[in-house]
Order: sequence, then structure tokens, then C-alpha cells
Amino acid sequence: MAENSLDVPAEAGGARVAGAATTGLVYYQVAPDCRLNVRSGPGTSYQIVRTLPTDARVPIFCQTTGTNVTGYYGTSNIWDRIGPDQYVSDAYVHTGSDGFVTSRC
Repeated sequence: MAENSLDVPAEAGGARVAGAATTGLVYYQVAPDCRLNVRSGPGTSYQIVRTLPTDARVPIFCQTTGTNVTGYYGTSNIWDRIGPDQYVSDAYVHTGSDGFVTSRC
């Protein structure tokens, strides 16, 4: 593993990412056997822009509040921005926390 990698404990759902120490980018596991919808905004009323494959890992650039969703990891109104105009419900992402794990959008 590169010297500038970031190690996030497996129990927190994070993965080692080469170069992460300089970028702060961590990938989190999506709920098992789940094809997760990615939406254009932080809520279920936003358009689905794509669907993640099963066993996907996603970066979380920032988090915001939106529609309350009940998913694999409980009920949450937190939405994770995984790319430009791409959001997934935190209720389906294993962050190891019921709250925010990064900066707010």
C-alpha cells in the first residue's frame, strides 16, 4: 500500500485508498446484495441518474439532509454526495455511524 494511503477500519465500512491521505477520499461499502439508485439530488423525488451494481463501494464527498429513507442500515435523512449531482441515501451505505461522517454539502 502506498505511504500516502488512508486506513479506515473495516468495521466502519471504509476501504484503504491509495493517495487518500492527500485527497481525503474514502470509499464506503453499499449494503450487501443491493442495487442502489443514485439520484440527482438528496431525496426520493429527484430523478434516478443511474443504479449502482451490487457490492459497490462509493466515495462520500459531502453529506446533506433530505428525504427520510428506511434502508438496510436503518432510517436516515442523510444523503451522501458521491459525485456531481449524484446522491445516495446514507441508509444504504455502511459508514459505521448514524450521523455525518464528513463535511456538509
